[in-house]
Amino acid sequence: MTEWAGNGRGTRQRTPYRSLRSQRFRCVAVGVLLLAMTACAGADRVEKKTLVVFAAASLQATFAEVEAEFEAENPGVDVKLSFGGSSDLVTQILGEAPVDVFASADLATMAKLGDRAIDPQDFATNTLQIVVPPGNPAGIETFDDLAAADLRLVVCAADVPCGSATQKVAAAAGVELSPDSQEQSVTDVLGKVVAGEADAGLVYVTDVAAAGDTVEGIAFPEAASVVNTYPIARVQGAEQEELARAFIEMVLGETGRRVLGDAGFGTP
Repeated sequence: MTEWAGNGRGTRQRTPYRSLRSQRFRCVAVGVLLLAMTACAGADRVEKKTLVVFAAASLQATFAEVEAEFEAENPGVDVKLSFGGSSDLVTQILGEAPVDVFASADLATMAKLGDRAIDPQDFATNTLQIVVPPGNPAGIETFDDLAAADLRLVVCAADVPCGSATQKVAAAAGVELSPDSQEQSVTDVLGKVVAGEADAGLVYVTDVAAAGDTVEGIAFPEAASVVNTYPIARVQGAEQEELARAFIEMVLGETGRRVLGDAGFGTP
């Protein structure tokens, strides 16, 4: 089949029907492409949001898992995690660091934020354990053994939650410790034992579990006398208030309980 078209000189030329059909197809294809480009442009305009979370060093592995699940459920959201000693993190927050959520390794450190901690809620517990290099070269068996004069012992500083717990356990056990080093985070203590720079250290049960075969853990009954409770809260002036609420809900909810439980944390 053909169709007639004028040639501008008073005559008509035949235009093959296939040619017209091809032109129409190209028009449709261009239209579809334009729609696709518009959709992509709309996707590019999705607002990107950043949620800043400060958390105790002992939460590093667990909160990394929560972060992944939270971002999967909230497209366009980037969770920025910052870990360290709880006391150091509080100092940064009080120094006006932009933070949406704070999770501390004990209640006393959270309390230092005062009114800046909005509706703190307890979400996990932890206890201390002795950590030694593989094979336990120093032959540590009990908490009393940590008082040996020739032992290279490393603990957390007193102003850090794990250090405060160490002092309380030592007092309850009637043991005087003389550490060679006092660190600002529990992960620093663990790192020195892993590196062979210490014969023993005091860290959380969860840190020993996370370290795997790089260390050995020695439980001691005195640890039960001091249990650290972990609170989490929104920070006053948070830029992402609704996202902060949602992240805290995930930590307190089924996802958080599963991840924290698998890591060895207790429930408050």
